[in-house]
Amino acid sequence: DVLAGPLMYNFSCQGDAVQRCRAMLPSPEHTASAPTSTLCKAWEFLLHGNVSMEDSRLVHQADWLLAQLLDDHVASPGTDYHNALKLGFDVEALEWPKWLRESELGPLLPSTVFTPGETIGFVGETPAARFGLPKTCRVAAGTTDSIAAFLAAGTTEVGEAVTSLGSTLAVKLRSLVRVDDAAFGVYSHRLGGDPVQWLVGGASNTGGVVLRKFFTDKVLKQLSSEIDPEKESDLDYYPLPSPGQRFPVCDATLEPRLEPRPAEDALFLHGILEGMVRIEASGYQKLKDLGAAQLKRVITAGGGAQNPVWRRIRERLIGVPVTSASWTEACCGTALLAMRGPDLLGGGAESKAADGVP
Repeated sequence: DVLAGPLMYNFSCQGDAVQRCRAMLPSPEHTASAPTSTLCKAWEFLLHGNVSMEDSRLVHQADWLLAQLLDDHVASPGTDYHNALKLGFDVEALEWPKWLRESELGPLLPSTVFTPGETIGFVGETPAARFGLPKTCRVAAGTTDSIAAFLAAGTTEVGEAVTSLGSTLAVKLRSLVRVDDAAFGVYSHRLGGDPVQWLVGGASNTGGVVLRKFFTDKVLKQLSSEIDPEKESDLDYYPLPSPGQRFPVCDATLEPRLEPRPAEDALFLHGILEGMVRIEASGYQKLKDLGAAQLKRVITAGGGAQNPVWRRIRERLIGVPVTSASWTEACCGTALLAMRGPDLLGGGAESKAADGVP
């Protein structure tokens, strides 16, 4: 049974939940210190969600979906180490740290943490009948939506990155160096391989959600065709849907800047696109400054990948080749992970998505 409704990925906890979370962390720079972290949300549930500690488990959306595909008696199959990162899981030691395991939240933690793509069972009898799946169908541990988009894009080398241009803007870079800095909203997911590769990046609140406030898809396409991507708009915008930014700065009070608005809608759009690109470029520069790999190439996933004018503006301002992923949807990365398993995470030719595999 669902004891408390979900909290969205960008839900920012306030007050006592954030205080309780940060008080238990071993370092103020810990990835879980952000007000949007899953660990903060766990405290939000505990303090304000009328959740009993007895026989309760915290589940991510991927975990809940797994439970729907397994046997009827499996209420909480566990989670994966991508989703578990911001709940406080130690992705180097691959265990729940003692400070969390023995805390008040300990009973809520998923009992098992799998490698993303690892087979954890087979489709149960009831879901097999419900969804028309064979009982021999494997059920594999999941990942996050932005990592799935990264995997779909087919990066194979350290220094290659994926920008997901959806409702928000997420950047992720393959690196041999793990970088975590809560002050700038930077964190690293474990990928795999030997030596271990890390997926370093962050997620900004800018993105398509800002464009949707002003333009329809049809109008966006029309106005984009009127923009010269080789020229500057001379507008100094910082596009956000509302106050607050996660990356490349972490400032819950940062105000959007979308004025002055010119009379020409094409120029207004030009300024918004450039503002988003400057945020993206600043993000990759921040990763380099903190010790991550030198950026070599950016592959674009998400709806924004379809805009060639935006792509050229990004190429000009970021200073590296920018291409669109052959597969632009996160669901393709999830399918690849289910098919190829954990080996997909470590890079190399076997992880290339654009090789014609259906």
